[in-house]
Amino acid sequence: WKAFRFFDVAPINLNDADKSILEQGNVSCITASADQVFVGSPDGTLRLLNQSFKTVQSWKAHDSGALTTIRHIPHSSLLITLAEDLPNEPVLKVWALDRPDKKTGIPRCLCTVAVTNGRKPFPVSAFAVLRDLSQVAVGFANGAVTVVRGDFIHDRGTKQRTVLETDEPITGLEFREANVTTLFISTTSRISTLVISGKGQGQPARTLDEHGCAVGCLTKDLHSNDIIVARDDAVYAYNPRGRVASYAYEGPKKLTAMYKDYVLLVSPPKSMANAPTRSFGGGQADDLFSTSNFTILNPDLKLIAHTEALPSQVNALFSAWGQIYIVTLDGKVLRYTEKTFQQKLEVLYQREFFVLAINLAQKEKVDAVQQNLIFRKYGDYLYRKGDFDTAMQQYLRAIDNTEPSQIIRKFLDNQRIRNLIEYLEELHEHHKASSDHTTLLLNCYAKLKDVDKLEDFIKSPGDLKFDLDTAITMCRQGGYSDQAAFLARKHNEHGLVVDILIEDLKRYEEALAYIWRLEPEQAYDSLTKYGTVLLEHSEDTNQLFIDYFTGNFRPKKDAVVEQEVTTEQQQGGIGKMATSAVQNLAALIPLPYMSADVPRTPGGTKTTQQVIETTVEDEYVEYKVPKPRAAFSSFVDHPDEFILFLEACIASSGLQEEDKTDLYTTLFEMYLQIASKKTGDDKTKWESKARKLVEEQNVSNLTSIDLYREHCENARCSWGRRVVQCESSFCSLSLDAARISTISDGTTLVREQRGLYFDIFRSYTAANDTAGAIKALRKYGPEEPQLYPAALAYFTSTEEILSEASSELDSVLKKIDDDGLMAPLQVIQTLSQSKVATMGMVKTYLSRTIERERAEIASNRKLISSYRTDTAAKANEMETLASKPVSFSATRCSACGAPLDLPTVHFLCKHSFHERCLYVGAGDEDSDVECPKCANDNATVKAIKRAQEESADRHELFMDALGRSRDKFATVSEWFGRGVMGKATGVE
Repeated sequence: WKAFRFFDVAPINLNDADKSILEQGNVSCITASADQVFVGSPDGTLRLLNQSFKTVQSWKAHDSGALTTIRHIPHSSLLITLAEDLPNEPVLKVWALDRPDKKTGIPRCLCTVAVTNGRKPFPVSAFAVLRDLSQVAVGFANGAVTVVRGDFIHDRGTKQRTVLETDEPITGLEFREANVTTLFISTTSRISTLVISGKGQGQPARTLDEHGCAVGCLTKDLHSNDIIVARDDAVYAYNPRGRVASYAYEGPKKLTAMYKDYVLLVSPPKSMANAPTRSFGGGQADDLFSTSNFTILNPDLKLIAHTEALPSQVNALFSAWGQIYIVTLDGKVLRYTEKTFQQKLEVLYQREFFVLAINLAQKEKVDAVQQNLIFRKYGDYLYRKGDFDTAMQQYLRAIDNTEPSQIIRKFLDNQRIRNLIEYLEELHEHHKASSDHTTLLLNCYAKLKDVDKLEDFIKSPGDLKFDLDTAITMCRQGGYSDQAAFLARKHNEHGLVVDILIEDLKRYEEALAYIWRLEPEQAYDSLTKYGTVLLEHSEDTNQLFIDYFTGNFRPKKDAVVEQEVTTEQQQGGIGKMATSAVQNLAALIPLPYMSADVPRTPGGTKTTQQVIETTVEDEYVEYKVPKPRAAFSSFVDHPDEFILFLEACIASSGLQEEDKTDLYTTLFEMYLQIASKKTGDDKTKWESKARKLVEEQNVSNLTSIDLYREHCENARCSWGRRVVQCESSFCSLSLDAARISTISDGTTLVREQRGLYFDIFRSYTAANDTAGAIKALRKYGPEEPQLYPAALAYFTSTEEILSEASSELDSVLKKIDDDGLMAPLQVIQTLSQSKVATMGMVKTYLSRTIERERAEIASNRKLISSYRTDTAAKANEMETLASKPVSFSATRCSACGAPLDLPTVHFLCKHSFHERCLYVGAGDEDSDVECPKCANDNATVKAIKRAQEESADRHELFMDALGRSRDKFATVSEWFGRGVMGKATGVE
């Protein structure tokens, strides 16, 4: 047993009159209810005392005999008294404390019963009563037990029966109420039970233990309903089936009682420890000043909550008002108050009994946060002692309420990598890990070269316990590309799988095979991204392009064959798989396209699903076929494959007209490009292909024409006006110039393809082609907004042009106004330079502009007023905080939510904290400490202020913004509002 002081003791100061009532000779028995103390005297007087132990009421309860027994019925106003006047029979009375007599004012006596003992003059040695007052048991020193049944409250008569007669004196009686009401009977040499009501009633008493106890050493635990027996060797607990627990505690016992889950023990003075009369309840009157020991035990935790030596013997032990009281023979009263749970913890912390603190917290059923705090303190203690493994176990138990960085820093500093791995793994199990934690865990695996653990981590079943992107990135950086590919495939990150196969592992055939098994939309992204690389390293890539862009793509399907593989064959990790493309892919990618493991059998084998590649294609999946032009960039430096791709696309059905133009023109250019690099018959072959394509199809792209012209000039050909003729055999080709298109249309087409929309518009205006200018404005205006200001000037240049474009003028002005392409003043200046423009043309535009400006001015004025009001309010608040006292009414810590206790820190923002919750450094000044709740907002404001002040000297930023702005004055006003033109001040 470990001894602590979990109770504070304080004597109650009594005046001489009150003290004399409790002195030896003036008191025969004492008991208590939840809020009253009852004192019986040898002359039969009953007194009711309050919490100050002052007499509230007294009356003569019995006319003759000493009042030796008092019992209060819990949760009621009923009181039972028993007086003895030998050789007469003891008299039992029932009192109603809430029903005073109208004449005397004393409580009304509801019933009076004389308890029989076969007319044998022996004193009462034990007493028990049921909670409903339906039965009373009285034990006598001659070994007899009498049970009295009846209606004591309404005095409707009672029946008495002697239920037990033994040769040993009765030392204790207790009722145990359940489905069966059992009376526990103790004598000096045994513990027995007797069924009073229920199944088994009428049967003889059954002996539970061949060892008895002294008078006053039997009581009942109200929480467990077990009977507690205190003997010299130990404290025992019994139920009707027998002994249920024993707690060794050596030493004589005189008195026992229960308080919550504590066992209260009073030991007699040493001079009485071996007195033969003690077992019968006797004592030595001349030993008034002999010391007694008072002990409070917590049997479940095996601790002594309090122990002390008393200067006098104990006369009574009871609990009331939530506290324990002891009355000594010399009339002194001691009060014992249990410490709070937190105070108990502090006592245990000081003596480093952390395991006991954990058990105490679990017994008290405190919340998980408080328990985790104890685990954390225990872990810190073990860490200081160098027991890192056990310390880590405590940190793991407190993981839900501990800042991970604090624990991680401890074990990083000591290079306890395995402990650190254990903690980081648990963080992921609790879904509390950040991307940094995942990174650190994977680094730890890599440092220890623990591939097995790495694979177990990434292959862990259930929900994802880590940041996927971080895990994949770290695996790739650490050289574990196979594991990274596994993770990516497991979580359907198909693009990452292809990235890893191509960029990290250089397994181009596997990458192509993987792409061929994806859904069409997923395959498209990877194919366009890595098409050039795959064309360089895999001959089958071009066929994949052709199938996909001709609408014939079907994901490949694999056959799965189950086979048994021994455990030894499966060892060796991901990196030792077979080298073939399909086998490698199967090793690192789950189904469909991997070998999927099932649990091992007891014999050391397990069934695997081995993927066997087949040429069987899956059912057709409908998808949107992209334009062939999207694949053109992938064929750079691969002209032969490109020509095959173009020819296959042209041969396919369902091509749109615009796609046909792209394909024929591009194929035509490729034929010419190949022909220019060849000589002799090869050159003639490719020229024939180009000539045949032109003869059969309309290739009218100016770029192709230029290329064709360049090719002809290089071959020393000459062009005619209507017919293109050439002396060489290739240039015998004749084309109608109308089929090719005019030079003007070609020029426009080139400019359009190059995005030179302004040049197209200017060419129309230079030729005074108003209709063409209007057409160009409508076509290119949405993409080139600056065409509208130019159109405004052009449409108002002459009367002829204005008459043609009058219907377009209003729409041009509206577009300029809606998109803010010109300021109103600029519009007026532009029109003022024209001799044909009138005010009527811009009347609608001007009225709309003026109304908008007025509305904006009104809105700005309201905004200015609002800012002024807010500024004045903030200024008043600052002045109040600086000059007037501030009251703080918070009762709970803003950080932990617990009730505030000293030392407490209050902030002017009305947030209050425990000083320990602020994490203030040892060297921090009070002025450096700021409210954690407001710190983020304050930091944001400070950062904005600092950025504004720093930009005050960055004149190039202001000039750049001014140069790019359409409204110069608005830009100057905005920068002025930021405070960058005022005097720079430091950020407080």
